[in-house]
Amino acid sequence: MAKAFVFPGQGSQFPGMCKDLYDAHQEARELCQAADRLLGFSLTDVMFNGTAEDLKQTKVTQPAVFLHSVVAQRLMTIEKPDMVAGHSLGEFSALVACGALRFEDALLLVSARAQAMQAACEANPGTMAAVLGLPDEQVDEICKNHKDGVVVAANFNCPDQIVISGEEEAIDAICPVMKEAGARRALRLPVGGAFHSPLMAPAAEDLAKAINKTEFHKPFCPIYQNVTAQASVEPEIIRENLLKQLTAPVRWTQSVQNMIADGANEFYEFGPGDVLKGLIRKINPDVQVG
Repeated sequence: MAKAFVFPGQGSQFPGMCKDLYDAHQEARELCQAADRLLGFSLTDVMFNGTAEDLKQTKVTQPAVFLHSVVAQRLMTIEKPDMVAGHSLGEFSALVACGALRFEDALLLVSARAQAMQAACEANPGTMAAVLGLPDEQVDEICKNHKDGVVVAANFNCPDQIVISGEEEAIDAICPVMKEAGARRALRLPVGGAFHSPLMAPAAEDLAKAINKTEFHKPFCPIYQNVTAQASVEPEIIRENLLKQLTAPVRWTQSVQNMIADGANEFYEFGPGDVLKGLIRKINPDVQVG
């Protein structure tokens, strides 16, 4: 049987994040100080002392979650993973954990991704909504049949929990349709853009430039990527999937199911919060989650 390491994405941040690790461990301090130098501003000051509102800034949120996740994983004494995965932004932390990216290179990619996504949000305003209580296929079909504006299924988080993404008016219009179809809830989320939707397309060019000049290595274990939910080990495929992730759905349910089918029976989440632990338990309550 196998161990899987998983890493959360945007939304898991909180004021004071990572400070306990920083105070207690020299390696944590070294990583945090390196991040501040590379980014050219004190990310750790915002993480440790900023408000929840401060942490919502895209240029802060994504590097902060990434940094906390890498620090947490580096400090654990658990043996190397047999496979890894990350939810959206968390895929970058997973790539560091499996040796496909150096910490420094991944941090700069995360920063470039955050800035490109912020620009895309400003160019194409949008939002997201959570839909609870409908099968994946039904939510996907309702989105595809909605003709008034852009709206797509964006995050397949666990059975009966899907996030949709698109233009604000389209999201507002489709939520009542989801409820009429039997959804227990369909409500907008407090996010600043339509992530994992076609509205993120403007970010692709800038992210592609950053990805293409970054060196990727063959990982020592497979990474199950959001776009395909399949195991990837070839650097060029990893690159392609990382870029596609901007506009494609996060297939988290399918990723976890495939990891379990390939032998994973122990899952360890590294990063702020424990959202993924809850999702994994809903996907398969028989696996060990730590």
